[in-house]
Amino acid sequence: MILTVDIGNSNIVAGGMDPQKTYFVERLSANLYMTSLEYAVSFKHILEMNRIDAGAISGCIICSVVPPLTNTIREALERVTHHLPLVVGPGIKTGLNIKMDNPAQLGSDLVVDAVAAIHEYGAPLLIFDMGTATTMSAVDKSGSYVGGAIIPGLKVSLDSLSSRASQLPRIGLDSPKRIIGTNTIECMKSGAIFGNACMIDGMIDRAQEELKGPVKVISTGGLARFITPCCRHAIIYDDILLLKGLLLIYLKNRPGN
Repeated sequence: MILTVDIGNSNIVAGGMDPQKTYFVERLSANLYMTSLEYAVSFKHILEMNRIDAGAISGCIICSVVPPLTNTIREALERVTHHLPLVVGPGIKTGLNIKMDNPAQLGSDLVVDAVAAIHEYGAPLLIFDMGTATTMSAVDKSGSYVGGAIIPGLKVSLDSLSSRASQLPRIGLDSPKRIIGTNTIECMKSGAIFGNACMIDGMIDRAQEELKGPVKVISTGGLARFITPCCRHAIIYDDILLLKGLLLIYLKNRPGN
């Protein structure tokens, strides 16, 4: 079993996986102030809660968009599993052809998403990863990563709205029943959920024009489950897309390959 870990700005997602099965997926809060020992305890508890012995872990791999946490998590995983984790970055084989102005600037999470999506669904495609930011990744028919977009995330937008407009409260993210709200909370939910869904639909339309044809669309990330059902385009929701990509990249880079 491989322990795959995605370090995001808000959450850390850990999954126990092999090519045949996903054994568990768990989330932790991303906390810059926790020590490697504290994270080690958290990972140990995750394994224990899922009735998995640390000796069953044969390797670890990390994808991180939070550099200050990367080494902390790497040390924590090494303490728990006694394996030195791979970290997606320079020197790691991904098999992805990146046609960007500066490929080195592309976030490791977007690389991993693309590797998984191409393997699972084929190209061409668009990938929407909805977390602290909403990102769109475009892969052309040859399987090359050709670019994308970065958009303020749903919760970032709502937090900004509530903090800057004194009469607007913080709200939950359950889907509104209609687009025309009849009270403040319904109006905010409509703007947040349907507004983001319309944005995704519009981005798909324009991206397909630039890619010169229809593409498969994949959504992932912690907030995708709220937005995807409200979109009018056919979108495949894959909540563990990034973890699948981490497993693929681990297998490409394990000793002996």
